[in-house]
Amino acid sequence: MITAPQLRAARALLGIDQKTLAAMAGISLPTVQRMEASDGNVRGIVDTLTKVTEALDRAGIELIGENATSSAGGRGVRLKNPASGTPH
Repeated sequence: MITAPQLRAARALLGIDQKTLAAMAGISLPTVQRMEASDGNVRGIVDTLTKVTEALDRAGIELIGENATSSAGGRGVRLKNPASGTPH
């Protein structure tokens, strides 16, 4: 699962706007806008959520789920070593 704040934070770490994320994931801008306006966990079609999380992963974002192993615990995002040629 991904939360709306995680999605916004991931974009902020990459320095990209909603339009860029939509293009990276192959989805529409209004879809990204709806996802980020969600309360709590982002809801939507599984295929769309998968496209977004895979696009973020390719760009170097590691989504940290609830109770996942991390030094600080809790939810969040972590910037992995970005692949070459990704937007910053």
